[in-house]
Amino acid sequence: MSINTAPIKWAQRSDSLYITIALPDVKDESINLQNTTLKFKGKSEGRDYEVDIEFFKAVDAEGSTYKVLPRSVQMHVMKKKAKEGEEEEEEEFWPRLLKDKALEKNQVKIDWDRYVDEDEEDGGFDTSAVRSGYSLPCVFFFVALIVSHLFFYLLKLEGGMGMGVSLCST
Repeated sequence: MSINTAPIKWAQRSDSLYITIALPDVKDESINLQNTTLKFKGKSEGRDYEVDIEFFKAVDAEGSTYKVLPRSVQMHVMKKKAKEGEEEEEEEFWPRLLKDKALEKNQVKIDWDRYVDEDEEDGGFDTSAVRSGYSLPCVFFFVALIVSHLFFYLLKLEGGMGMGVSLCST
């Protein structure tokens, strides 16, 4: 069985990266985030996928988070900060995600939904999906589903509870 390269999308802020492995219903995943590399293996729709990349610069693996969601694997990866005593560089935008420029062209796409220009950065990423596992559209869907079930339940009670509506013909 052949192993496929998983599609990667990314965006950045001066202090962090947001990486999406765009695979639905990932099973048997193995994610190994180190300070210079990311290794991922998993199954999606009966196929084996992997990612093995080396970052353009070091990241803070311990300060980073990820979450396997129904439609993707999402990661909020913190860029490495200078240690005390070292000359502090200002946090900066990277010109690319990968150290190897040639691999970047074939393996990585820009996440235009999260993209901002360096000079337009107002704040960090919305990381609620990575922290909680539920995105806002998902929450709205479940609330609408619950409300609609409640509405139909009330209509069934005693012929619509005096609303003049009945779902059952008599």
